[in-house]
Amino acid sequence: MQDEEALLCPSSPPRLGESVLIGVVSGTPEEPRVIPTERAIPVTQDIVDLARPVSPGEVFRFASRCRTAACIHFKNATCHIAARSTVLLDEVTGKLPYCAIRAQCRWFHQEGSDVCRRCPQIVTKQYAPSPEALKIVDESEPPQ
Repeated sequence: MQDEEALLCPSSPPRLGESVLIGVVSGTPEEPRVIPTERAIPVTQDIVDLARPVSPGEVFRFASRCRTAACIHFKNATCHIAARSTVLLDEVTGKLPYCAIRAQCRWFHQEGSDVCRRCPQIVTKQYAPSPEALKIVDESEPPQ
């Protein structure tokens, strides 16, 4: 089992000196797709500035240390974003997509490859999220 302290959240805000860039958002607003980077790239101000004039989370996917209980989506030793994603989202790829952080990914360690086949459609910041995306972050009900 991976050391809990070393696990990374694959959908975190960019934190200078702490986060890594792991993907670039592509696709359409209705069907976004995250294209993984070849390697995890340390976040710098230059990377954050590339997203202007929009929020960096609309353009990029970042990973940083999982905050566990300090995160609103983490309860009862479970990341509810990962748990809900495997229940509410359809797979968008039949094969396991490349991932620069899989060995350290909280979602993968919790949900296995099921979440990986859904991961490319998860965008951290969306201004017009789908009904499914809204259900994933709805904390009023626990994941099924």
